[in-house]
This record gives sequence, C-alpha cells and structure tokens, in this order.
Amino acid sequence: MAESDNSQEKTEQPTPKKLREARQQGQVPRSRELNSMAIMIAGAAGLMLLGSFMIGELMQMMNHGFSIGRSELLDSASLLDRFADAVVNALLLLTPFLLLMTAVALFTPLMLGGWSFSGQALAFKTDRLNPLSGLKRIFGPKGLMELVKALAKFLVVSVISIAWLWSQSESFLNLGREPFLQAMTHAAWLYGMSFLVISSALVLIAAIDVPFQLWDHSQKLKMTLQEVRDEMKETEGRPEVKSKVRQLQQEMAQRRMMEDVPSADVIITNPTHYAVALKYRPGEMAAPVVVAMGRDRVALRIREIGQEHGVEIFEAPPLARALHAHARIGEPIPAQLYYAVAQVLAFVFQMQRVRRYGGEEPPRPDGDMDPFQPVEGEPR
Repeated sequence: MAESDNSQEKTEQPTPKKLREARQQGQVPRSRELNSMAIMIAGAAGLMLLGSFMIGELMQMMNHGFSIGRSELLDSASLLDRFADAVVNALLLLTPFLLLMTAVALFTPLMLGGWSFSGQALAFKTDRLNPLSGLKRIFGPKGLMELVKALAKFLVVSVISIAWLWSQSESFLNLGREPFLQAMTHAAWLYGMSFLVISSALVLIAAIDVPFQLWDHSQKLKMTLQEVRDEMKETEGRPEVKSKVRQLQQEMAQRRMMEDVPSADVIITNPTHYAVALKYRPGEMAAPVVVAMGRDRVALRIREIGQEHGVEIFEAPPLARALHAHARIGEPIPAQLYYAVAQVLAFVFQMQRVRRYGGEEPPRPDGDMDPFQPVEGEPR
C-alpha cells in the first residue's frame, strides 16, 4: 500500500514531451515582477534620455498654442486646425518613448519562458467562473505568496523612495528659485532620476521572484513514475503492439521471400533443418544471390515450393549451414563460399542440360565438402 501511494507522488522531472505539451497549452514560466521591473526601468531611462527634448518641444507647443491672434479666435475652423496640429505634434513627440516601451513589453518575456501563443489558453473554461475556485486561488498558497510579494514590494519601494527623496529634498525645494525653463528641465531630470532609482528597487523583487517562478513551474509539471512509464509506452509503443507489428513484418517478408523461390536455380539443404535458395544468371550477376533461406518450418516450406516448381534440391549440410550463417537474403553470397557454390551450380546447370538434351549425368559433388576450402586436387 505504501509503495502504491509513493508511486502516485509527483517526484519525476517533466519529460520533453510534457514540457512541449505544456507550452502548447500556454503553460510557461512567467514573472510579473520581471515585466514590471523592465518596463519601469526602461520608462525611467527613456524619460531621462528624452526628457530635455520633450520638455523643450512641449514649451514650443505651449507658446505656439497660446499665441493666437484675434482673427483666429473668431474663426472656429482655425481653432480646430490648431487643435489637430497640437494633437499630431504631441503624438509625434511621444512616439519614440512609446516605441521604447512597446519594445520592452514585447521582448521582456524572452528573458523567461519566451513568447507563447496558445489558443487553448484563451479557450472558455467553466471552472474559471466557479467562485470556490477563485477563493481557493486567493486564500491558497499561491494567494498567500502573492500577498507576501506585494507587502515586500511595498516595503522595499517605500524605504528606497523615502531615502532618495530625503537625500534630494534640497534640489526639489530649489526648483522654485530657478528660471522657468531651467526649472522645467531640472525638474524633468530629477523626476526621471527619482523614477529610475525607485524602479531599481524592483530588481531585488524580480531577483527573488524569477527563481521562484521557475521552481513553481517545474513543480506543477512534475510527473508520477506511472505517468513517465505510460508516456514511454505511448512514445515507443506498447510491447504487445510492437511484437504484433514485428510478427506482421516477418510474415510479409516471408511471403515475399516465398514468392521468389520459384525463380531460384538450386535449393541447398541440411537436409531438414536448413534450406537456402540461390539464383544465378551468368552475364547478369557477378555472383549468385540468395533469394530465400530459413530454418525448420520455413526450410520445409522452401523445399515444398521448390519441388512444386521443379527447382533442383541439393543436400550439402555444411554448405547450407555456412550460407545460412554468413549470407543475407537479396544479397550476393560471401566470396569465401564462391568455390563450393560454383561446384553445386555447375552440377545443377549440367543436369538441366542433360534432362533437356540427353547425355551422360555429370559426377555429383560431395555434399559433405568443406564450404570454405576447395576440394582436394582442385586449384586454389
């Protein structure tokens, strides 16, 4: 019972297939703190870089907007044209900053999890409307973690903000003594720097949240030992299915092999345990080719088909065993067996000529000859 319970614990790391399926469903590690940090810091840096330019352009827009002649004040169409020009100029002025923020918002997810577009994540699910599920999320471990992160973020940002503003209090108070244009430029720099310093406090929060999100994502995708086994069976195929497929493949291969037996010139047998069917076409083949071979029942079937189609059957146990051990179906015989097979084929071809035209039968080769050595007295 204990082993059954332990086998159901999610102790195994997610497999590549599990990770791939989770990504297809939109389940990728995400950190809102990382996104917030990147957007805030990029916004602060953008304000510091573009602040002076934007302030100058805004001043010119204000001067132009309030420099209206009496004739233009009485012309409603002229006022609408001025308003449209002001809107267009404001949009053009904000375009670089907006493009910067858009780029940061799009490319920050690449730092953690990458882009993920999943239609399954957008699908309607009734459990999202269940208030009990919502309460569990709020008051569960994840909700508690979000509360702790919010409080920590508030404390860290508050401490850094108070310390920075206290250190720059004189600079803020002296803005009232500066000329208007200089004060506006100085104020933009102070606000941008304050924004950047306060936003940098989020680096600490993100540094803690990113590893936690990676760990939490891994924990959610962990698998039980049984799930890993089931996935391996699905991926590699169940043993009984693979066995059946192999059996069908062997039957098909044997069927094709048996269809080639009638084209053989000779079947060399053991005589009962082995049978090897050879085909040789002088001028077309460099060496005899094995068209079929097998043991026991397969060997019996090869002999039966050969007898039905008048294929010569030659008993040579050592040669049959050597061919079965070293030759391959559909390939030429090994070179070391050329001499022994040549004797058998020469005898077979001569017997075919005798049966067709008559004459004296040639001497039958010794069936117990050594298949790897020429017979005694013959040239090596």
